[in-house]
Amino acid sequence: MNLYTIHTGYFKLDGGAMFGVVPKVIWQKSNPADSNNLCTWAMRCLLIEKSDRLVLIDCGIGNKQSEKFFSHYYLHGDQSLEGSLQQAGFCSDDVTDVFLTHLHFDHCGGAIKNMEGEPAFKQATYWSNQAHWQWAVNPNSREKASFLKENLLPIQQSGQLDWVDIEQSGWDLFDIITVDGHTEKQMLPKLSYKGHTLVFMADLLPSIGHLPLPYVMAYDVRPLLTLEEKSAFLKKAADEQYILFFEHDPQVECCTVKHTEKGVRVDETFKLSDI
Repeated sequence: MNLYTIHTGYFKLDGGAMFGVVPKVIWQKSNPADSNNLCTWAMRCLLIEKSDRLVLIDCGIGNKQSEKFFSHYYLHGDQSLEGSLQQAGFCSDDVTDVFLTHLHFDHCGGAIKNMEGEPAFKQATYWSNQAHWQWAVNPNSREKASFLKENLLPIQQSGQLDWVDIEQSGWDLFDIITVDGHTEKQMLPKLSYKGHTLVFMADLLPSIGHLPLPYVMAYDVRPLLTLEEKSAFLKKAADEQYILFFEHDPQVECCTVKHTEKGVRVDETFKLSDI
């Protein structure tokens, strides 16, 4: 198995929304905000090459939305989904599977190429789970702005959508941790790689800055449940020396964690290519 980091660019989100009840005077030390209170975040995806399979985990925000839409998120950086695939030696037609941790626009927007609904990965099966899909296509008012029909309905209409059986806690190439605090039935891939256990953190832990338990995004629909999920996960991650792969941390790709007097905190940070 080979793993590749796929960079799809950076965007900005409100720092207060990203850190919830934690005061700015604290979180700005690790995530400085601009004059509009916006912090920079990565949209970092993971590509898995194994035998005749090429699996992309999440696919960034895409580029099909309107100028007005993108003006809210300040996309920047020289990296792109297609460019990163090419740098890894592949193209979109090589991808056999697109595994979507959840269907918020910054995780699945790249799945559909244009507003006409053309799939960006024509040879791929797109994977979600039925509970989360129903949650996304019938959104509550809190999350409605994150579930965009132009990202979702064309996947189903293409005939390329299939379901992960989350009751089995596993999929073809990796195990799955299912969490419900951020959104209903978010899926975190957990895989064995070079003698390590690596977990793709998606939005359970968007960044290193979210390791302390109270640092929970205001976007989460069940913040108290996120607290419980984080606590249980981080204890196991420290006990078993998991490698955490961050989707949104603007600088750090991977880290391990350890137990300290203040709780579970960062041990070592490194790039995926250093493993």
